[in-house]
Amino acid sequence: MKTVKVYGPGCKRCEATETLVRDTALKLGIEVDVEKVTDAKSIAMAGVMSTPGLSVDGKLVHAGGVPDAAKLEDWLSA
Repeated sequence: MKTVKVYGPGCKRCEATETLVRDTALKLGIEVDVEKVTDAKSIAMAGVMSTPGLSVDGKLVHAGGVPDAAKLEDWLSA
């Protein structure tokens, strides 16, 4: 199971990123545990300077905007 964190204040882009993660994982047949991190201090401590941010298994892989679906597939498959 992959652990995915979506960092952001809860804006539409953050919600779209969470939906994209869940849909992509379902498409790939990968179980994911998705956590939304909305606390500004926690977001900054994770190194996210622009939201939404995304980490997979503890590694920050994306920040700033909804991630590309193909890249997301690579991150989840790794």
